[in-house]
Amino acid sequence: MAQLDAIVNFLIYLGITVPLLGLGILFFTWTTPYSEFKMIRDGSEVTDPVKVGAARAAAYDLGGKILGQTAVLASAVYHSVGLLDLVVWGLLGIAFQIIVFYLFELLTPFKVLAEIPKGNVSVGQFSFCLSLASGLLMASLISY
Repeated sequence: MAQLDAIVNFLIYLGITVPLLGLGILFFTWTTPYSEFKMIRDGSEVTDPVKVGAARAAAYDLGGKILGQTAVLASAVYHSVGLLDLVVWGLLGIAFQIIVFYLFELLTPFKVLAEIPKGNVSVGQFSFCLSLASGLLMASLISY
């Protein structure tokens, strides 16, 4: 009987975290002026080095946000005192990732939103690291 309770609990938390991650991806892609998924798809045109670079930069940038959000969600699952607590931390994680990205945009001597579509992979990689680091930091700050 305890095993069944654990499976039900697993499914409930999975049913909340996966949609929260999807919502995060949706918000992450809505808050940029370019379409990350289109850029990633267009990266298969190997005859155009700008498209290939833009695809890699966008994949790094979006991938870092997803990993950062996943760290927040994992910590929220571990520390939450209930389902509402999990949802609140998940939504805060999404907001935090977006805020960090735009602080990055504001504080750097270059414009991230211009460099990624131009194929500047280094900017995408740096954004990846920043998103992952901020997600891990936020995840460590969650406690009950």
